[in-house]
Amino acid sequence: MKKHLLFGAVMLCLFVPGIVFAQSANGRVTHGNIAQVTQQVEQVITINTGDTTWMLISTALVMLMTPGLALFYGGMVRRKNVLGTIMQSFIALGIVTVQWVLFGYSLAFGPDIGHLIGSLRWIGLSGVGITPNPDYAPTIPHESFMMFQMMFAIITPALITGAFAERFKFKTYIVFILMWATLVYDPLAHWVWGVGGWMRNLGALDFAGGLVVHVSSGVSALVAAMLIGKRRGYGQEPMPPHNLTMTLIGAALLWFGWFGFNAGSALASGALATSAFLATQIAAAAAALSWMMAEWVARGKPTVLGAASGAVAGLVAITPASGFVGPMAALVIGLIGGIACFAGIRLKEKLGYDDSLDTVGVHGVGGAWGAIATGLFASVLINPAGGNGLFHGNITLLGAQLLALVVVILYAFGISWGILKLLDKTMGLRVTPEDEIDGLDLAQHGESGYVFEEL
Repeated sequence: MKKHLLFGAVMLCLFVPGIVFAQSANGRVTHGNIAQVTQQVEQVITINTGDTTWMLISTALVMLMTPGLALFYGGMVRRKNVLGTIMQSFIALGIVTVQWVLFGYSLAFGPDIGHLIGSLRWIGLSGVGITPNPDYAPTIPHESFMMFQMMFAIITPALITGAFAERFKFKTYIVFILMWATLVYDPLAHWVWGVGGWMRNLGALDFAGGLVVHVSSGVSALVAAMLIGKRRGYGQEPMPPHNLTMTLIGAALLWFGWFGFNAGSALASGALATSAFLATQIAAAAAALSWMMAEWVARGKPTVLGAASGAVAGLVAITPASGFVGPMAALVIGLIGGIACFAGIRLKEKLGYDDSLDTVGVHGVGGAWGAIATGLFASVLINPAGGNGLFHGNITLLGAQLLALVVVILYAFGISWGILKLLDKTMGLRVTPEDEIDGLDLAQHGESGYVFEEL
């Protein structure tokens, strides 16, 4: 370590004069130039290459989750809708990336305005560079933090597509995802994670997105399912998944990417990332088993789809708590999460809405349980920056979690309802009956996911 510091000092002595000279408008070295460059060099020196490496890897892992979601959802629809379903997730990578760069990141994490939203000071990533932002991540470049958060913003609206799979207009979807990311995701991200956000100030904890990602998308999925209506023939004709192999591969990719989702949220490659990584694995495994057993008891057979869905349910449930709980708490959260989400998907049969791919039951119910569980199991022994939950003698955190959960549910429900109602009146939400019969692949994209040639 001393050798590295000595080498850095030598390089600093050799190159700072040249840098200062280059930055001086008139070619003269001034005290202002020296102070400015010294500050820049000090900021660069604080960058930890190990932390940066881990965050770049985590960013790539979270990015992979969206194509993983595309496969997970794509295998569960009918063959005629596989490309349309995959496309809804895949195109989110394009739409939300551009939105995030232009103004989304500034709204979510920019300098606070009234504890409700970020200002547009960072519009077009102005001021977001390679030097760290100490308010969020002092050991990695600001651009690294921005990119990591971008991947969360991308996958969240893509999750909603599971509720209206096989019947939503693609051109309307493009506008919907842009509006939803701007009006729902960005404000919620600022409330919970942004410096100055009111939920953050309240003390509510959401380590990796239980409230911001899963509850918001699950509630919005419920709104979409209610407004769009059921698929043609729903309840009268069979609609089994056309390719469970694809779904299982997608679930495996989600599980793999989720290590970046949760452990990456430590924003450093240290003990906290390790703890979150372990909690993620334990909860996913426990929920896969508990969902499978619940299904086995209820329906007589354990299914591959059930095991895959259970694993995702456990990942959802542990997300908000992953950086605040230990292994045994993660085990309990996963076991309960699997059973709770299995019960959640059965609600649609009783309540009569068509949530095509169980977004509400998995992400809505799982995210809500995870937020509550954080208020129960969180421990300062795991993360001193968090707080103790009810089971460690502190009821205040549970109260903050419940308040935040209710507000997120009401906000996501209301804004999503408004967006979808507006789009329904102006563009229409649903494809025509003829297009729905033909399938989204041909009707919306002029392609087919499978071409079978006669021998």
